[in-house]
Amino acid sequence: MKASESVERYKPTLRMYTNFAVRTVKKVCKEVGPRPSGSPEELAGQNMMAEAVGNAADEVKVEEFKVAPNALLSWVRFCGTLLMIALCLGLVNVVLNYTVWKENPQYYGAYALTALPVLGLIAMVWEFFFYGQLLDLFQRKHLSHNTYCIRKPSGEVKRRLILAGHADSSMEWRLTYMGGSKLLYAGSIYALVGMAYTFAIGVTMLCLQKFMPVLVFIDIAFLPGYILAFLFINHKVCVEGANDNLTGCMVAGAVLKFMGDNNIRFENTEVIAMFSGSEESGLRGAKAAAKLHPEWKDPNVETAFIALDTFKDYDDFAIYTHDMTGLVKHDKRMVNLVHDAGLEAEIDIDRIGVFFGASDACAASQAKIPAVLLAAMNPGPPRYYHTRGDVAEIMEPKTVEKGVEVALNAAFLFDERGLNG
Repeated sequence: MKASESVERYKPTLRMYTNFAVRTVKKVCKEVGPRPSGSPEELAGQNMMAEAVGNAADEVKVEEFKVAPNALLSWVRFCGTLLMIALCLGLVNVVLNYTVWKENPQYYGAYALTALPVLGLIAMVWEFFFYGQLLDLFQRKHLSHNTYCIRKPSGEVKRRLILAGHADSSMEWRLTYMGGSKLLYAGSIYALVGMAYTFAIGVTMLCLQKFMPVLVFIDIAFLPGYILAFLFINHKVCVEGANDNLTGCMVAGAVLKFMGDNNIRFENTEVIAMFSGSEESGLRGAKAAAKLHPEWKDPNVETAFIALDTFKDYDDFAIYTHDMTGLVKHDKRMVNLVHDAGLEAEIDIDRIGVFFGASDACAASQAKIPAVLLAAMNPGPPRYYHTRGDVAEIMEPKTVEKGVEVALNAAFLFDERGLNG
């Protein structure tokens, strides 16, 4: 049976559950507000959404895990700091060569100009490209949570579908707030070129065993980029995150609510609406869930994971085949399943890769759980992305409705044919 055949007057019913999703997002934004990773507000938002799902969930589970909320993007400030220190040490070397060491100029500053950019690059690659936890070691831990609303099958569990949205919201990205994607990319490239230049002049002076002040003076031109990197995250402003990603959470919640209110219960497929914590801190909630739930990898229970993230920009509906800045590949069967679900919803969804960042689906794929990401966000990124502009007032119900329809179709398709159908 298709989702569209499960109730009479399917389209009006679908709109009713879209309104339910939109109302719940507005309520969380109004009564809870911003939800930093590992904060009481993050858990309060999860609790409110689980309460809205209500009796459609046969069971609600809350799990806690530890997280360093600011660790993931602290590499940006770390790099900016290292580059400013390298420049300062280079300038100190210039001054000393013209005062203390003028008879025998030294090139000690070249070591800093070479080594510090390398340290920054290691942190950047490990934290940004691999979402590792290198800098977590140096930061204070908080308690974060995952909340699962579980609708059980009428019989034995043979399949399990996890529809996951993250409940936390990001700290504000200053460059995106100030100038959108153009300033974000321009500032990032500016700082990265400065990092490469700093390393290059350090290596040059070490190879020649000669200190060249003019090269250090040129490096001063990149100082604004290093300062921008240091100030990239505004830790005083946590955004509302209505679209990124309360919409994803409530698309999942609406699927469960639709099934519960209309007395739809699959015979052998368990459906879970998961509200994950600390996605904005490096997918920590999804990573914790993969560790805490070995049954998700039980070969006797076919398990699938669909990350639902940011249903705002209708023309940018996409199924993401690759994640973590393109380095992690999602399951082709899941890509096909969600694409077929889109066709049933009269939308031919583009298949693309995540150009920048990662999603909870990445954590599932890395844990060998078949997964895919469905989203509707301008990959630009848009001006509202990780800024105070991400408020409930800019939600697009049309996009949320299509997200609910595709996710609902995916649930019915998975129940009918599994991954290999």
